Amino acid sequence: MTDAPASGLSRAEQLSASPRIFDNPILDKLSRVHWAFPLLYLPVAAWFFWRGLDGVSLGLSLGLAVFGYFAWTICEYVFHRWLFHTEFPGKFGERIHFLLHGVHHIYPNDPLRLVMPPLMSVPLMALAYVVTFAIFGAPYGYPIAAGFLVGYVIYDEIHFHIHHRKPRTKVEMTLRRLHLLHHFRDPERGYGVSAPYWDYAFGTAYAKDDKPGEKAL
Repeated sequence: MTDAPASGLSRAEQLSASPRIFDNPILDKLSRVHWAFPLLYLPVAAWFFWRGLDGVSLGLSLGLAVFGYFAWTICEYVFHRWLFHTEFPGKFGERIHFLLHGVHHIYPNDPLRLVMPPLMSVPLMALAYVVTFAIFGAPYGYPIAAGFLVGYVIYDEIHFHIHHRKPRTKVEMTLRRLHLLHHFRDPERGYGVSAPYWDYAFGTAYAKDDKPGEKAL
């Protein structure tokens, strides 16, 4: 395994590089994914929602789907803050941190590692499905799972959009500014990528006059 050090690259090359992170070529290929891959979860979410309509009214199903969406947003914040930014002890812990999130902060514009690869997203969504049905059961779990999946897709696509597409609306510019602050000012704040309101709720929001700089790198 390799951590693909950034030495020898210019700053611009480092920011957009797509380094090899596994010696095994199959594992390395599986660590990369096209930005459109998460869209494949949308038909699954649609099926979950349709399946739930067998036992839940349309209005309640919509409400449960919204609940599932917000459940994703809090998970997004919690995972980003307390899992992805945790530095585990030892060489093995350092390696885990690098693979989970460190590589993204070293190479933030890597176009093939801005959305979760199937090796991460499939087990995560499967776990969410199991937990949802363990707590809520059928038929309520179906629309909740649908909303959770849609929330995940929105998160991944916003993350790619922030790094690789020019913002055109005020909302897009705000999301981009906040995420760039996370990368280039203070990585200990701004954990909500698609849902920055959780940073205000948990006291990790940026000030209005904060600007991206060099500190985080």
